[in-house]
Amino acid sequence: MAGEPPAGRGKYAAMLDQKFWDYIDRVNAWYPPETVGLPIDKQRDIYDRMCRAFHQAYPPKVTAGDRLISHGDLAVPVRRYQLSGKAPRAAIVYYHGGGFILGGLDSHDDICAELCAGTGFEVLSVDYRLAPEHPHPAAFDDALAAFTWAAGTSSLPIVLCGESAGGNLAAAVAQATRHHAQAAIGQVLIYPGLGGDESRGSYVEHAAAPLLSSRDIAFYRDIRSSPGQSADDPTFSPLRDTDFSGLPPTVVFTAQCDPLSSDGESYRDHILAAGGKAWWHEEPRLVHSFLRARPTVPAAAQAFARIIAAVAALGRHEWPY
Repeated sequence: MAGEPPAGRGKYAAMLDQKFWDYIDRVNAWYPPETVGLPIDKQRDIYDRMCRAFHQAYPPKVTAGDRLISHGDLAVPVRRYQLSGKAPRAAIVYYHGGGFILGGLDSHDDICAELCAGTGFEVLSVDYRLAPEHPHPAAFDDALAAFTWAAGTSSLPIVLCGESAGGNLAAAVAQATRHHAQAAIGQVLIYPGLGGDESRGSYVEHAAAPLLSSRDIAFYRDIRSSPGQSADDPTFSPLRDTDFSGLPPTVVFTAQCDPLSSDGESYRDHILAAGGKAWWHEEPRLVHSFLRARPTVPAAAQAFARIIAAVAALGRHEWPY
């Protein structure tokens, strides 16, 4: 009947516009919801093909090169992006998303290139180890090693940035290094999963949201966990920390239709309560992973522009809010 929402879209039929539904349908065509039940190697193959299908060309004058960095006993692959003809004022250490089991240097390659072009900063993308082959704290150890290496080999101030699982890593690194002489000067978290209360807020209101459900979040959390993993480990769940003082100025972007949105709000509130600077913005009528929609969905493009502006401001030692 006319006026009825399309089958399977529920309340989100009216909340999300058609351009965004076109994006969701395209994602689901490449990476169907049932993929989460497949063996991990199959999930990675499907995810990598999807990422290649959505990949955008680099902006002009952006170049990138890969290398292996060494820190202690760890060797971590990274990709460094630079904008030719412009001396950077800061560096971004970027951690990709993918539920701690998917992704790498190629999956978020174009996003990093556009961050480089939009800010003029160097970007160091980190290829941290993935679960389940490497459960926690492997990804955190790699994330920390990459930040420590970057801080120790360059005089540029560093802004931490991460998306989804990468937002968790960025926050954990910021908390672990806040008292170091070369601590980050800011952090920008993009729809991060920070280990919030899954019995309330967006976890319940948007439990069945498109592209990421509360059930998916539980799957990624469990597969990342080591035997006997403590829920109160702040390197695993940054929101479980007991001290939020001394953190760098923090900007968090979430999506309205995302179970993880409440984590951003809670993280902001904890930092403000500890006397720090933090700002949280919930992008209306968007869902998890909206960055990949930026070429076709104006609202996603506008959100990405706000993210770039926030990173650029923090890199200039400015508080944009």
